[in-house]
Amino acid sequence: MPNHANRATTPALQAVVPGVWGLRNVFVNLYFVRTTEAPTGSWVLIDAGLPGSAGKVRHTAEALFGPNARPEAIILTHGHFDHIGALKLAEEWDVPVYAHPLELPYLTGKSSYPPPDPTVGGGGMAAMSVLYPKKPIDLGSRVQPLPADHSVPFLPGWRWIHTPGHTAGHVSFFRDSDRTLLAGDAFVTVKQESVTAVWTQRQEVHGPPAYFTPNWEQARRSVEILTELQPQVAATGHGIPMHGDELRRQLQDLASHFQEKAVPAHGRYVHNPAVINENGVVSVPPETSASLPLWVAGAALAGGLGYLLLRKKKRSKAYGVFNERSMKYKKYNIHDL
Repeated sequence: MPNHANRATTPALQAVVPGVWGLRNVFVNLYFVRTTEAPTGSWVLIDAGLPGSAGKVRHTAEALFGPNARPEAIILTHGHFDHIGALKLAEEWDVPVYAHPLELPYLTGKSSYPPPDPTVGGGGMAAMSVLYPKKPIDLGSRVQPLPADHSVPFLPGWRWIHTPGHTAGHVSFFRDSDRTLLAGDAFVTVKQESVTAVWTQRQEVHGPPAYFTPNWEQARRSVEILTELQPQVAATGHGIPMHGDELRRQLQDLASHFQEKAVPAHGRYVHNPAVINENGVVSVPPETSASLPLWVAGAALAGGLGYLLLRKKKRSKAYGVFNERSMKYKKYNIHDL
């Protein structure tokens, strides 16, 4: 059955499987992956959360792995703004960043991503997508392409799988020994277009976030590829990790009915995908006539949510509620995570 746990009862840091921990950063997830079962084993960071999350990521790493914890690398499923926010830590930690070659234009300052489509998905997160950053960052020589042999740097036993659609260079990570899948945004376990679903973390398999997906045929094929893996565990870029038969049943249902369940009836990229190559975006179809009103709606909704979050933050400070800065004082027994 779907998990209807809400934000109040779902911890921000969760053990996924031995050696893998997920951290929810507002509405997106990132993962700490240890290279061995030994508590002293080295580790890597998969994705890097929202802008402003560097302190939270650093404190969580130290809570898991000890003072001054430093990964071997940061490895990206893709380069959207909500997956690269803490990449300044790559400089602080002096570690490389790895991504698929088709993501490099957005990580080296060469190209912006295709514009989002706020008309798809029918929810507040989709409406607000007009305000989400899409411009590139420039990591220079610090960012490197993933190995051509599909191995994952510093993670023996894992392999990367090209799963385009949500972005041209999107990848997922799979460990065959226990069929653990880190799927990024190839599919997610929450209806990411809906503010309500994101807030309550209603757990169910969905296609990639529609407002930022510029190629639906590629997205469909990527879901089919991941379904064929028959994962035992799937930890995604948005939503709560899913396990076992229920995961496989819902994922198979999504793959079998992708057109009806994931592809919008209308939208900027539904019939005309963005054209993208190794240098970035070549062309995009024109935006739809419905986009302008959604710019206004998205801006208004973003302002309202910002106000509510600010009030919540002030109230948390006033009453001493746990916040990210207290992470550095909280110690975990690594054998229990």
